[in-house]
Amino acid sequence: MAEVKRLKNLRRPAVVVAFGGWNDAGDAASGVIDHLAALTSARLAFALDPDDYYDFQVNRPSYTITSGGERTVQWPTTEVLVAPLPQRDLVLIGGPEPNFHWRGFASALVSAIRTVKPEIVVMLGAMLTDSPHSRPVPVNGTASTQALADQVGLEMSSYEGPTGMVGVLASDCAVVGLPTASLWASVPHYVAEPPNPKATLALLDRLEDLLDTPLDPGDLPEQAASWENQVNDLASEDSEISAYISALEERRDENQPEPQGDAIAAEIQRYLRRRNQPPGHPSR
Repeated sequence: MAEVKRLKNLRRPAVVVAFGGWNDAGDAASGVIDHLAALTSARLAFALDPDDYYDFQVNRPSYTITSGGERTVQWPTTEVLVAPLPQRDLVLIGGPEPNFHWRGFASALVSAIRTVKPEIVVMLGAMLTDSPHSRPVPVNGTASTQALADQVGLEMSSYEGPTGMVGVLASDCAVVGLPTASLWASVPHYVAEPPNPKATLALLDRLEDLLDTPLDPGDLPEQAASWENQVNDLASEDSEISAYISALEERRDENQPEPQGDAIAAEIQRYLRRRNQPPGHPSR
C-alpha cells in the first residue's frame, strides 16, 4: 500500500501522538501536533476512514474553503503525517478521540507505527488540575519499561483508573515491544477554554528534551506570555478568583520554592541544542 511505503526508510524516526477531547485539556497536546506539522510542512501519509470510528453528531464535519475557492466538507478523522527535521523524521498522529471501535482503531495505528520502526513513541496529553496559570506548567512523564525510564530519565507509571485513547494506544504499543513514553501537561481548571499556548509550549519543550532534538517554538513563547497576561487581567476583575489563584500560588511556591537543578539544566541544554541547529533550520 502507498501509505505504508511513506512510513518506511525514515531517518531515526520517532512517533508523536495526541488526540483531541478527553485527553486534551486546553487543546494543549493537539496544539503540539499542529505546531510541528506547520513547522515542518508535514506531508500526509494516510488518514483513517472516519465512517469507522466517529459519531458525526459528536464530531461534526465542517465546511472549508480550498485555496482555489471551492467550498467543501471536511470530515473529522485521524491523520498520520511525516514531519522531516534536519536530524530525524517525526511521524505525527493526531485527530479527535474516536467514538467507536477503539480496539480496531488502536490496532490500525499500532500496525502503522510498527511499520515506522520508531526509536520511541511519545503520547501527549493534558489534564485539568489546580496548577496556577502564573507558574511554570507541570509536565508529568512516564515510560513503558524500566529500561526506557532509566534511559530517558522518566518514571514508570503507577496510574490506575479511567483512560483515554492515548492510554489504550500506549498500552498496545508496549505489548508489541515498542518503546513508549507519555507526557502530560497540567492545565488550570479555572481557565480551561482552549487554546492554552503556555501548556503547549511546556509539552513541546519536554518533547524536545525527550527526543534530544531541537524543536523550534516559533511564536509560542509570545502567545504564552499574551495568554498569561490576559488571564491576569481577567482575574484582577474578580476578587474571589484573585484570592483563589493567590492561594494556589502560595501552595505551589511552598512545595517548589525555586527552580530545581534538573529544570535549569534542561533549559540550558535546550538553548544549546537550538543554537547548534544545522544551517537553514528555522530557529528563534
